[in-house]
Parts: sequence; structure tokens; C-alpha cells
Amino acid sequence: MYQIGEFSKLGRVSVKALRYYDEIGLLAPAEVDQWTGYRYYSTEQLYQLHEIVALRQMGFSIEQIAAIVSGAGDTSLVEARLATLETEQRTVSDQLFRVRHYLRLKKEGYEMEYKVVVKEIPSCTVFSSRQKVADYTEMLSLIPAVGAKVAADNPQVSCCVPEYCCNVCHDTEYQDTNMDIEICQAVTTPGEPGDGYEFKTLPAVTVASVLHRGPYDGLGAAYAFAIDWVQTNGYQVAGDWREAFIDGIWNKDSEAEWLTELQLPITK
Repeated sequence: MYQIGEFSKLGRVSVKALRYYDEIGLLAPAEVDQWTGYRYYSTEQLYQLHEIVALRQMGFSIEQIAAIVSGAGDTSLVEARLATLETEQRTVSDQLFRVRHYLRLKKEGYEMEYKVVVKEIPSCTVFSSRQKVADYTEMLSLIPAVGAKVAADNPQVSCCVPEYCCNVCHDTEYQDTNMDIEICQAVTTPGEPGDGYEFKTLPAVTVASVLHRGPYDGLGAAYAFAIDWVQTNGYQVAGDWREAFIDGIWNKDSEAEWLTELQLPITK
């Protein structure tokens, strides 16, 4: 038998902690001298103490440890802790990739014109029109024409606020001529399909988002940056990318003020 001080040294646990474990019924002494009040612990109790310490090092609270050691084989708390740690591990791993990528670009002298944010784009109802477009100049006149046709055919349909207007790009790689695009505008309710357009639901998607300021002929550099980021950070492109138009010819006088968000669907 060991007095509490000796047992404390064996288990590398403070006397204060042992007294607290006794108070809450987690680890009571094997014997207590009725005259002196001295606490005595047995060698077998060192195994119990080691389990408590091991569970503490796994991140369990004292209350959780008490439930685990008295749970008669119930592993639900341990399984929940495992799930939490696995989620935290994925988060930390993702952050490590991003920090390393950011640092690499800094060391290579990049001015970091572009930055990537991973975000969730919710599902939405849109009217869409898939077209072959010669270039972005043609697209600038085509988008309002499609919108005007839909509005004339479906006056009861209104656009969502804030607006979400995007092109879904169906080409297998970035190109700025002879583009296979699907013009989409989010609406509050679906209407009746018409000549050259339909109503559909765009699915929710996780994307790598990059903001591009300036004319559309500079989008290639933004795409290259985004794809490099996706590959460097352990992701894969998981679908057709989107170009979401935030500012453009309709509300800005200068091309330098145009703002486009590139949205690359990704998965691990």
C-alpha cells in the first residue's frame, strides 16, 4: 500500500488531483486510516489511475471520464471524441496546406493579387440558356438579351436579392473564345420554359472562390492561380466552374472596376 504522496509520485499526478478524484468518486483510496485520515492506495489502483490519465490526455473532461470508466463497455463518448478529433485533424490539415501555399507564393515574390476562399454556394432556381459564344464581347450583349426574353415571357418571375448571375462553363479547360457557356440567373420561383431557355435548379456546391478585378480578358490568370491553389492544397476540381458577375458594364463605367468571382467546385 502507498500513502497518497507516494502514489502521487508513482502516477505523476498531484496530491490535489487525487483528493479531487476521491471527492467525486472517480478514484477512492483502497483504505483510509480511521484515526489519522491518511489515504492509502494499492498497486492495482495504479492501473485505474493510468486509465484516467490516458483519457485526460485524449481530451476528455473529468465528467466524461467518470461516465466512461463506469459505462460498462459503452463506447459512445469515445466514438464521439474520435469523430471530433478527425474533423479537427481535417481542418488543421487543410489550414496547413493553405498556409504553405501562401508562404510559397510570398517567398517566390508573388504580389498575391488573388486569394482563395473555400465557401458553400447554396442551391438555387435559375433560368438558364446554354450557348456557344464567340468571345466575352458577344457574351456582354447576349446575357441581357436572354434576361429580357425571359422577363417578357414570364413577367411574374423576379430575380433573387442579392442577385446571383453566373455562367456555368462547360468547356473542359479555360478558353476565352468559342466558349460553351450556360447563362444562369437566380430567380425566386420557376416560370415556364421558352425558346432557348429553361428553368432548373443549380445544385449546392463547395467551391474555391477567387475574385478578379478588371476586364474579362484577364480571367485566364485568375483561373491559373485558382487551379494551382486547388492542386497544391490537396483538392480536386469536381464539376463545371462558374463565373459569377458582381460588377460589370451594367453598373461600372470603367472595365478596371468590373468584379467577377470565379467559383471552382472542389472535393477532397
